[in-house]
Amino acid sequence: MSKDLVCGMMVDEKRAAATAVYQGTTYYFCALMCKRAFEQAPEKYIGKK
Repeated sequence: MSKDLVCGMMVDEKRAAATAVYQGTTYYFCALMCKRAFEQAPEKYIGKK
């Protein structure tokens, strides 16, 4: 399980609604909306780990 950095929800990597690769790391998201928010300001969310 991975944490959706935008909303904080735990996401099963195999069932993630969306993924994004940033600086060589794959991030998993519960919804496309969360992926879009992450892609617009990834540094904002990376700090929330």
